[in-house]
Order: sequence, then structure tokens, then C-alpha cells
Amino acid sequence: MSKLAPTSIKYIIKAHIKAKGVVEKPDIIGAVFGQTEGLLGSDLDLRELQRTGRIGRIEVKISSNNGNSEGEIIIPSSLDSAETALIAATMETIERIGPCTAKIKLLSVEDMRSEKRKYVVDKAKEILKELMDQGVPDSTEISEQIKEAVRTGEITSFKGLPCGPNIFDSDDIVIVEGRADVLNLLKFGIRNTVAIEGTSVPPVVTELTKQKVVTIFVDGDRGGQLITKELMQRGEIDFIATAPEGKEVEELTKKEAYKALRDKVPADQLKKESGRPPQKEVAPKEEKPERRYERRERRDDRRGDRRDDRRDRGRGRYGRDRREPREPMPPRKTAINAKQKDEFKKTLGGLVGTRAACIFNDKGELLGKVPVTELENTIKGLDNPYAIVFDGKVDYNLGNVAKMKGVKILVGMEKETFNSPITILSRKDLE
Repeated sequence: MSKLAPTSIKYIIKAHIKAKGVVEKPDIIGAVFGQTEGLLGSDLDLRELQRTGRIGRIEVKISSNNGNSEGEIIIPSSLDSAETALIAATMETIERIGPCTAKIKLLSVEDMRSEKRKYVVDKAKEILKELMDQGVPDSTEISEQIKEAVRTGEITSFKGLPCGPNIFDSDDIVIVEGRADVLNLLKFGIRNTVAIEGTSVPPVVTELTKQKVVTIFVDGDRGGQLITKELMQRGEIDFIATAPEGKEVEELTKKEAYKALRDKVPADQLKKESGRPPQKEVAPKEEKPERRYERRERRDDRRGDRRDDRRDRGRGRYGRDRREPREPMPPRKTAINAKQKDEFKKTLGGLVGTRAACIFNDKGELLGKVPVTELENTIKGLDNPYAIVFDGKVDYNLGNVAKMKGVKILVGMEKETFNSPITILSRKDLE
């Protein structure tokens, strides 16, 4: 018997069978061939149609339960619609299967070509949508693509580091963080750039700072501040330019890039503002110990006399101070219970090595998870965050930002020692 190729199937005949007794697949197929033989003439005999490949292999799914059998008959057909309808109608003429009485009811005749048509229409819609989304680029976009290709071709290398083409001839250079920063500044006509490609300053850049007038142009984030400090310690920096807060050099517009470079700050001025002590310090004059003690006693006596005068002036009618000295109230800190402690410990354990932070509200619900580098900016944009657990060290700057936004609990891997109304916990505190 020939099996019908799936590609030539036009229709699928489906019928339901129910027999009073236990019957099996061979019994049903034999009944279908035997009881329909000669019913529609030799041209539509099922055996001949199957032999010539116009009727496919008859599939039967049957199951027996409590002495009764029930299942489904499936017949694939490549005949035309009229001939297929005749074959389908003959199924309901079968009344017995082996020794058992049976009833076959036609369920459906499915047109497989309609499924193919539906697939073709859906696929055509998808293709048309993609074509419309792509559209035709305008002349401006094409021009920008050409310029971008030229600028990418202009980027060169200085001892393995990406740089602009004028880095060798220019007396002034701009040090940036990465290759993308060099490309973005090339787009604006700034061609004397070199990238350090990472957070560690290569020795070749350190040597270059001793030969050129150097401006460092870094991102407006914590990483940019650290790179600035390292460059100032290891090289000879003349000016410092910083991208707007929260932005990277590679995503600046032309106006923002030029404004940041115009507003650059001399490195010497930044050193003074950071409170660095001068390199040369004048040693204080030596003074005999006896004179130092005498002068200290005289100062203490004068301070004691002034305190007594103020106390006498402040006494009331009955000799009692009108202004009683008050001890400063210690900051109130939020106490945590055992359940909160377990939750913080579990959350902190899951953050090890991720450099991420989880922010919770006062109901213990997670408001969000952000990188530690964006934590301070994220806190500033939230309303009343309750607790923060992060993979890092709780320092004074973070504690100050958290205090202003009403944070009650800060949990980090480590913590600095400073006064704060916030409950600050380290990993050791949770053990």
C-alpha cells in the first residue's frame, strides 16, 4: 500500500467510532475496507485509491473501557472535494466491526489548503510589516552613515590604545575612558583624544601626560571620579572636564561635549578644593614643655572665669540657672526584629559579587534592584524608601543621601564608623 505524501494532502476526513465490545485497530481497518467495497464503484474503491496514492494510510485511535470501545478514524485524501465527500459519507454506513455492533459518526472534513492559505497570509503580513518598518532612509541618514564610516576609519592606535588621528601632532590632548568616547568626540571634530580602555591607567598614558598639555574628560559618575583621582596621582594633569551628572561621554551631544570642555577646571584648583595639604610643610618651632603647660593653665583659668560670669548672669531670683544645660539627644535609630534580620541576611547573601542594591519600602516589598554605581542617583528619585541592602561599603556620602530621603536602614557588606540616625548594619552584624 502506498502512503500519501504530506505535501499532496488536500483533505482530512475525521470520524468518531463507538462499538459495543472490545475491538482493535486491525478489526476497524478491515471493516472500513470490507463494508465500503463496491459501494461507489471500482473508481472509488478504497483499496484501489490507497494503492494509487490518492487515499493515505488510515489512522485509528481506539481505547476500550468496561467492555466498550471508542475512538477516532482519520483518513487523508488527495481527491477533489466531491470525491472526498463521497468517501466521507461511506463511513457512516459501517454498522458492525467483527462480532460487535458499531456506530461511526462523521465529525469533519478539513481542507488542509485553507490552513496553508492562512499560514501564507500571516507570513505575508509579517513580511510586509518588516518592509514597512525598515522604510527608505532619507538623504540625511545616508549622509550620516557615510560620515560615521569615515570617522570610524579615522580612529587610530597609540601603543595599543584607541585614539584620534591628531594625537601625535597636537600639543594638547584629551584623555577619555573608552573607544566609544573617542568615536563620539571624533564626530564633533575633536581629533586629539586617547582612551585608557578601563579603570587602570596604562603606563604609556602616564608617560604621555609628561609630554603634552593634558585634559581628562570622564563620565559623570563614580567611576569617572575614581579615574580622575588615579590619573592625578600617577600623571601630570593640567585640566579636568566632567560630563553632566549621570551621563557618559559617549552619549553626549555636540553642545554638551563642548560645554563640558569649556567648563574644565585646572587640576591645581581641584587639588586645593579637595583640601590636600601642601607638599612642603614648615615644622612648628620647638617650645619648652614648662612654658607650654603654663600657657595652657592660664587659658583654662580664663575660660573658667568666663563660664562663672555667664552662669552668675543667668541665675534667676532664687539662684537657679534660667538656662539649664541640656545634653544632646542621641539620634533615634530604627530597631529591627528577628524576621527582618533574617530577610536582610538572605538578601545580602544573594547579592555577593553582583555589585547591585535592593531597595525596599516599609512593608518589606522590593521597590527595585539597581547597580551600586547608580544607587545614590536612584535614591534621590524615590519617595520614602525604607531599607537598602547592597553589595558594597556603607560610607558617609551614601549615609548622608539616604538620611535626606528618609531611609531608615542601610545594610552593606562593610560599614564606616560615623554618626547617623539611620540603622547601619554590616554583614558581621547580621551573623
